[in-house]
Amino acid sequence: MKQYLDLVQTILDTGTWQDNRTGIRTISIPGAMMRFDLQKDGFPAVTTKKLAFKSVVGELCGFLRASRSAADFRALGCKVWDQNANENADWLANPYRRGEDDLGPVYGVQWRAWPAYKLLDADAAAQIADAQKRGFRIVSALQDEGRDKVLLYKAIDQLRECLDTIIRNPGSRRILFHGWNCAELDAIALPACHLLYQFLPNAATKEISLCLYIRSNDIGLGAPFNMAEAAALLHLVGRLTGYTPRWFSYFIGDAHIYENHLDMLREQLTREPLPAPRLRIAERVPEFARTGRYEPEWLEKVEPGDFILEDYRHHAPLTAPMAV
Repeated sequence: MKQYLDLVQTILDTGTWQDNRTGIRTISIPGAMMRFDLQKDGFPAVTTKKLAFKSVVGELCGFLRASRSAADFRALGCKVWDQNANENADWLANPYRRGEDDLGPVYGVQWRAWPAYKLLDADAAAQIADAQKRGFRIVSALQDEGRDKVLLYKAIDQLRECLDTIIRNPGSRRILFHGWNCAELDAIALPACHLLYQFLPNAATKEISLCLYIRSNDIGLGAPFNMAEAAALLHLVGRLTGYTPRWFSYFIGDAHIYENHLDMLREQLTREPLPAPRLRIAERVPEFARTGRYEPEWLEKVEPGDFILEDYRHHAPLTAPMAV
């Protein structure tokens, strides 16, 4: 994880102080990247402190199940959403909040059930038929600017469509999903930070890579969590589609360190990184490369305990408060 420590040092050396919505200053740089070879370098779990791996995979399983409640995440072993659900003053006053523990349509809802609408002219028979063929259903007839219209809807499972495309058309350069739904940003406790994922399968080598773009990244707490979570997702997708995880590229828009995380990160800079662990997925999760059976329903059936971090050696734990 030397790349991670190098990024921390770069921010400390070249960043500038900025104010933000949390009220806690950050030292920030625009544009950063890390790139990991998962076959040669191992799993990108931070070793200069203990990674909360159970929380990482608990959150991932919550996303895969399209959860929108902090209670669901807690039940999976992840408490990181509690404050955003119940202590964020702006969200508590938001009319879209449904009550205690509600988060709105956060990450997993957009990943697995992106709400899609088409407003078509009522006499556009070919367009309506095509939309219905693609799974849209008519939900209403209405008038818009004096014209008769029909409103059609479907929930798009972006992640499932990615897996389907990996199986059917691995040469596609459009195998991606994202969580930045402009129509719902006002109804979410926290708009997506890790917002764009692109899978890149190589049918010749049977390897699969992932590019992740993060608009805003808390380097002290968020980056180690997000790196491990995305790498675990890549391992799962590879297992379900018959590919070996290879390159994981991690792009950041605003890379920042909160002022109250400085002591934690300066301590990590004094520690020598340890060898990276390996990730193993439990045998009960079907392996397409071995069985030849495509079983994408395991996206929502997988449990946190199905992700096993092997040979994970780390320095003593370090903690810091999360900015909300």
